[in-house]
Amino acid sequence: MQAEKSDTEKNETVSNVTTASIVNEVTNLKIEDDSASSTPSSPGSSQPGSFLTSFKAFSKFGDPKSDGKLITLSQSDKWMKQAKVIDGKKITTTDTGIYFKKHKTMKLNIEQYKAFLEELAKSKKVELEEMKKKMANSGPPGVTGMSGAGKAASAVDRLTDVSKYTGSHKQRFDETGKGKGISGRKDVSDQSGYVQGYQNKDTYSKAH
Repeated sequence: MQAEKSDTEKNETVSNVTTASIVNEVTNLKIEDDSASSTPSSPGSSQPGSFLTSFKAFSKFGDPKSDGKLITLSQSDKWMKQAKVIDGKKITTTDTGIYFKKHKTMKLNIEQYKAFLEELAKSKKVELEEMKKKMANSGPPGVTGMSGAGKAASAVDRLTDVSKYTGSHKQRFDETGKGKGISGRKDVSDQSGYVQGYQNKDTYSKAH
């Protein structure tokens, strides 16, 4: 009886140890999972919609040798136009030129650029954070409301609209927009036998 009791106690001890081990493993896994999900992204990782990411992108625009640390006035204006910060009314390229050149350098680093934006916003009485938010969400350089193909198609439609032609070019098409051929390009003499300007052509009755 004592031997059976001893074996039962051993089995219960092993079972308790196994259960405790499994609980510890699950707890450790949960802790690792939580720490992994809460770990912030590394400083070098790019985040869409961030001001710094956009700054680097536009500072490289048109300059393949740029390392993304310095931005020029033209690159800045490109960025601000795309972000709708420069609207030609409240803020213009003249305004940006004045405050950019106050730093007495052709290119600004990120800290100088933030100071430039702060001075500009204060002068034009606009919200600095709202301005920076628009610039952060402007998208990569070159992305605008209408694609290049769309602009080209629009230009072609405008240039081929015969209703807008004037002068001699207008005479080459009829009211429906159909070309008149050679008669629209040069004067063709009338070989009908009637004098020029005669209005009653083909009205004479052959019965007479």
